[in-house]
Amino acid sequence: MSDHAKQKTIIAATPQQCFDVITDFEHYPDWASDIKVATIIAADDEGRGGDVQFRVAAMGRSTTYTLRYYYGSNPLRVAWRQIEGDITRKLEGEYEFLPVNGGSETEVTYHLAADLAILIPGFVKRRAESRIIRAALEDLRKRVEVVVSS
Repeated sequence: MSDHAKQKTIIAATPQQCFDVITDFEHYPDWASDIKVATIIAADDEGRGGDVQFRVAAMGRSTTYTLRYYYGSNPLRVAWRQIEGDITRKLEGEYEFLPVNGGSETEVTYHLAADLAILIPGFVKRRAESRIIRAALEDLRKRVEVVVSS
């Protein structure tokens, strides 16, 4: 059975600026604290990451998984589905970027569905989920605002 998380936040940047940061996979280790390495394995027709392999510090160990990315527009959207993983059976999710306040800010919706291949206690799962959401939204907000201000 999969665990699901969904959360929203507002970022002081345009949807395109948020999209640009979230699709700059190779720089994830600079701002997403648990991601140690992100490598684009295959690009799509527009040169964006299609298949991306991640090495992540998770629950006291290192894990590796590969995600396949799908892109939409109007509003900007990035979705992914796991194609390989060592401790996860399923990782699926998406970011959706909607303009608010005349387009000067963005409402970011993050959704994740995960199914682990190993059994772990509920409190450990909840702690891991909060770390993932923090990186997905709070660390993203900080990174976007740094990129926009520079």
